Amino acid sequence: MGTRSDAERDAITVEIGFALLTGFLAAVLVFAAVAVPTYAFDLPSALLPGAGGVAALVFLARVVQVLWGFGRRGGQPSQPGRTSPDS
Repeated sequence: MGTRSDAERDAITVEIGFALLTGFLAAVLVFAAVAVPTYAFDLPSALLPGAGGVAALVFLARVVQVLWGFGRRGGQPSQPGRTSPDS
């Protein structure tokens, strides 16, 4: 494997940041979807550890989904500014 250009390293860094941010937001939404009704309707607090586990799985799934897609499409297009699929 050859060395990467600054643009390629920047693209990877941005993609990792995007994956982590969207994974975190998805996990928060999943956890809140269980935690809020648990407190609002006085449900058993035993649901919260399960919600945390599901939120962790959602986080990991989102990060893998974003990074897998980035790797499959080959990073950046060969001709910046082009929007067609073959660029």
